[in-house]
Amino acid sequence: MNAEIPAAAPKKERTFVYSLARALSFLGGHTIFPVRYHHTENFDLKAPYILIANHQSWLDPLIVAKPCKQYEIRFVGKKELNKNKLIAKVLSKLHMITVDRHNTDLNAMRQCTKVLREGHVLGIFPEGTRHQKDLMAEVETGTALLALRAKVPLLPVYVQHKPRFLRMNHVYIGEPMDISDLCAQGFDAQVAEQLTHRIRNTFLQMREDSRKK
Repeated sequence: MNAEIPAAAPKKERTFVYSLARALSFLGGHTIFPVRYHHTENFDLKAPYILIANHQSWLDPLIVAKPCKQYEIRFVGKKELNKNKLIAKVLSKLHMITVDRHNTDLNAMRQCTKVLREGHVLGIFPEGTRHQKDLMAEVETGTALLALRAKVPLLPVYVQHKPRFLRMNHVYIGEPMDISDLCAQGFDAQVAEQLTHRIRNTFLQMREDSRKK
């Protein structure tokens, strides 16, 4: 199994574009698309780690990143977003890592591993698309493979609804997922599948808990 990625101290990097996006998220989250966050104390987790969230809207990265004040998250996004040169430049300032969703993208995997090795937070939407019939109906195994290889915890964030004009949305930050038991089993497809099921079950439980509130 690959050696554990050291928890290097992240660079104190603050880009203007990321700060602007955070400010816009703050403004939108208190006005036209109000958001209430629950259990934000779980964002006290020390990097490196992988933030995982369900995916319903193109605004999801802004929504889930807002409570993370300590780090600038490196989100993984589809390569099609880079077709427009201006948008591609903006996304690069937001630290986005582009991935080819239809093929094995080794370059993207290397970039993700580098992000974790440098002590940053990696943001992934394990569903891989906004268009699924149910929550985590399909979970891509790439997230599990990265986590197992890096031996870093996962921080689940559940977004209850798509942004709705002037209607409150709720976002739940779950407890960090300790995967040390799976890491001890080795690094292979079977263990990755176990973690993939654990990710799905975690989000289903978070949805169930949110309905009780």
